[in-house]
Amino acid sequence: MSKEHRQKAAAPAPKRGVGHTPGALSDDVRNAIRPGQSVELLKELHILTADGRLNQDSRRKLKQVYHLYQFIEKLLLELPARTGVGGATLTELTVADHGAGKSYLGFILYDLFFKALATGRIYGIETRAELVEKSQQLAQRLGFARMEFLNLSVADSTTSAQLPSQIDLVTALHACDTATDDAIAFGLAKRARAFALVPCCQAEVARHLGGSRALMLSRTPLAELWRHPLHAREVGSQLTNVLRCLYLEAMGYQVTVTELVGWEHSMKNELILARYTGHKKRAAAERLKALLQEFGLEALLDNRFTLPADNSPDNHS
Repeated sequence: MSKEHRQKAAAPAPKRGVGHTPGALSDDVRNAIRPGQSVELLKELHILTADGRLNQDSRRKLKQVYHLYQFIEKLLLELPARTGVGGATLTELTVADHGAGKSYLGFILYDLFFKALATGRIYGIETRAELVEKSQQLAQRLGFARMEFLNLSVADSTTSAQLPSQIDLVTALHACDTATDDAIAFGLAKRARAFALVPCCQAEVARHLGGSRALMLSRTPLAELWRHPLHAREVGSQLTNVLRCLYLEAMGYQVTVTELVGWEHSMKNELILARYTGHKKRAAAERLKALLQEFGLEALLDNRFTLPADNSPDNHS
């Protein structure tokens, strides 16, 4: 991130109560939320109740939101400045929230990070037109002028003139089944410098495992791991994310996998963070191919995990 961004990000936060209706919030709420946060947004996200209070459920949501934000904020602050045409420094960070749904994540990022910077742009990409329209209306009410919401498919978003040629950070929160893979493909096409992914309901690999169960049982005792449908779902989910991490490493990213929230809150709590380094790991590519072969998933090599022909770095600067 540029020096200008770091200085703005580190600037003193607005005093408590800025943008709040005087007397509308209890001390308990003011102490729980970040200074300068939009109360209207927190109500819209059901983090605050309609009368501006916190209950047990909303406290849990608030804790999860801040926990996720801490990871993404760190990613954004670590991004070095980009250079544009003629060597000019580009200071505006761009984020694409893929499969945005109601764009809760995008709104939180804007409210907590981009609003104070007065620069940067967030694109919410969603195929359901009614959700895009609602997000547009909410952004207008909140005055979040540097948020755009696009009613686009994965393929269209990759080539659309409504998006810049490069995106700094690609996010996908609870992207079901292959939607996480679609977000990765989008990010690679856009030369993303970072990813923050929370996969959900991975079923594609489990379907492949189930389809080849009889053959694999005769071939390897490892097939016992997915002989039963419940185990196939669990093994398939774990394997899917392992393959995604290896794929990102093979494409030049440093990958970290961490717990998003405690297991007592959700079983869908794996957070994959990836930072572009330009070093495409040959060993990761070989392990990816070996795993696909071992589990009889070679078909995924071409349609999900297309590997680079060489280890030469791409230009993500």
